[in-house]
Amino acid sequence: MSIIIPSRTDYVKIRFWQHIQQLQFPMNTNRHLFHVHGAEVGKAYSEQVRTILDHPELGRWKYILTIEDDNLVPHDAVIKLCESIELGPFDGVGGLYFVKSDDMPMPQCYGDPEKFARTGVLDFVPRDVTEAMKHGGSIVECNGIAMGCSLFRAESFRKVPGPWFVSSPSHTQDLDWCTKAKRAGMRFACDTRVRVGHADWNTGVVY
Repeated sequence: MSIIIPSRTDYVKIRFWQHIQQLQFPMNTNRHLFHVHGAEVGKAYSEQVRTILDHPELGRWKYILTIEDDNLVPHDAVIKLCESIELGPFDGVGGLYFVKSDDMPMPQCYGDPEKFARTGVLDFVPRDVTEAMKHGGSIVECNGIAMGCSLFRAESFRKVPGPWFVSSPSHTQDLDWCTKAKRAGMRFACDTRVRVGHADWNTGVVY
């Protein structure tokens, strides 16, 4: 499993790194961590995915895990994401976390795939995950997931030409990838069992 952590600065918060050090992985999982400093997030992801796919060893590994440095990831996140991506027909599964907003903290679980299949209209409206969060959580299929704590099949990136993650005024790098991938026939889901804290380091608030 290749792990990509982009940072705009040359350092990360100790609290974030403590969560990374406590992560549990499935038994006998090879892993390599790429901590990318100073680059724009979309560019950092695209460049590291290319490095992974072109590498003689890493290019054979099944999964790419993305974690962003303002997310506090639970220790069993990778275990649960591996379970859900192995059991389901999904090319990417993300943990559940919310946008940083005191007024309306929306879940980063976007769009109705049934509507897309029925109409061809690809939307990224935040989904209501209230019911899915009950009784320990369940998996919600969606059109888009964010990159803060997500597991992707590495092979999915070979099905779409890079760059895979492009940021613009109209969309973020994560939904840019999900748009390309959905139009190529791929599927995504949010695992609401994986509750990720989304930290505002300026205020100390975790959403």
